[in-house]
Amino acid sequence: MSIIYALVARGTIILAEYTNSSGNFTTVTEAILEKIPPNNSKLTYVYDRYLFHYICEDGLTYMCMADDTFGRRIPFAFLADMKERFLTQYSRERALSALVPYGMNEFSKTIAKQMEYFSTNPNADRIKQVQGEIEQVKDVMVHNIERVLERGERIELLVDKTDNLNQQAFAFKKRSTHLKRVMWWKNMKLMAILTFVIIFLIYLIICSACGFPFWSSCRKSNP
Repeated sequence: MSIIYALVARGTIILAEYTNSSGNFTTVTEAILEKIPPNNSKLTYVYDRYLFHYICEDGLTYMCMADDTFGRRIPFAFLADMKERFLTQYSRERALSALVPYGMNEFSKTIAKQMEYFSTNPNADRIKQVQGEIEQVKDVMVHNIERVLERGERIELLVDKTDNLNQQAFAFKKRSTHLKRVMWWKNMKLMAILTFVIIFLIYLIICSACGFPFWSSCRKSNP
């Protein structure tokens, strides 16, 4: 499965071509070139077990022949690449003004190089390459999701522990508040008892000085 033959033409005049095989490709190509309309188009012709793919744009035709089992995606990718390289090496005006057949056949070296690349290099199929990259990204994402899920489980455990700590802290605060109130009441009771004892001691001191009952004794002692 490969690209066998490729060319660049202006109308029916072949400007450059290359083939890595032998056959009557030129005869079939000339017949196809005569059928291509002057307007921009992209099409595939079937000949025996071969497919002729072409891109016609602004008066120039880029064509290649490949095995019918090679599909259409890679040959058209090859034609797009060949078109870009041809217009980079030659201006469109120069190509359209060329009258001599094979007048730009030095471009055949580029055609040969790119034919080899698109026929044998798996990276030439950009869609498969992108699909492979997508699969790699997908694998990385799945791995990351698994790691996130594992972290999620750990985070859940951490959240549970945090909730338990919060509940314990709340219970401790509640017990502390209750204990504080109990201690305050105990202190108030103790203060009340101490106050009563002090008053009672003062009463006893006064009574011991004035006698019992001390109110009457104290009044009598006054002048």
